[in-house]
Amino acid sequence: MTDPDTANTGEVLIVTGMSGAGRSTVANALEDLDWYVVDNLPPQMLRPLLELSELAGGAVPRVAVVVDVRGRELFGRVPEIADALRAHRRLRIVFLDASDEVLVRRFEAVRRPHPLQSTGTIIDGIHRERQRLAPLRESADLIIDTSSYNIHQLTTRVAELFSAEGSPLHTVSVMSFGFKYGLPVDADLVADMRFLPNPYWTDELRPLTGEDEAVREFVLSQPGAREFLDAYTTALAPVIAGYQRENKRHSIIAIGCTGGKHRSVVMAREIAARLSEMPDVAVGVTHRDLGRE
Repeated sequence: MTDPDTANTGEVLIVTGMSGAGRSTVANALEDLDWYVVDNLPPQMLRPLLELSELAGGAVPRVAVVVDVRGRELFGRVPEIADALRAHRRLRIVFLDASDEVLVRRFEAVRRPHPLQSTGTIIDGIHRERQRLAPLRESADLIIDTSSYNIHQLTTRVAELFSAEGSPLHTVSVMSFGFKYGLPVDADLVADMRFLPNPYWTDELRPLTGEDEAVREFVLSQPGAREFLDAYTTALAPVIAGYQRENKRHSIIAIGCTGGKHRSVVMAREIAARLSEMPDVAVGVTHRDLGRE
């Protein structure tokens, strides 16, 4: 049973398994889930690493360490070291596996030798690795067979297993901008609000911005404004759902007008409010050009 005094020191994953079974994909997926990931760490460095994370005062609550046969003479100590650490941290060993046939195909596809094949064949290296990893596989808390997974499916499986409770599957940043300052280079989608009348040409609204209620009321009262919001957010729903299926965890939706001060600001805030009602989606708003002259 875990000591209650150490229960809040954070979770640790040791990610290991067969070469070609998806360790790099899992490491990348864990990083996207805000795990602190260390690749190819010698097992003896596990304890110092965790001590450093504890000194960080909770700043590194979840640590994942990728260990493989590159640390050959050290690899056999992983079960022993893991057992010692379990008394102090919530630790799990995740073992990635795949059939010999699938592993051979993956090595052939990337045209790289197996790290243990030496002067033999890929299958020779796979058999040597299986023998070496057998004790570790037996001590694993979770075995994931990736034989039938592609990269996206494996990433989805990692998200299902290791996402923090309540964490969103997708994060959207809705950005207002001014076309006269250039398109945002990192935008995934761009919408143009210049079909709406410009508050700039109304004297009392010119010094205000889209964050002022008078400008908001003016923009939303224009013909086509609310119809656009309804249609655009409806169109975005299957796009964001598709992003989630493809494990694209972040996207930027850019909403532009001439100067990025009035129309785009109002509409960006309205779009963000509607998107925030979608399940498993976190939404933020930024105004790239608000405040420029």
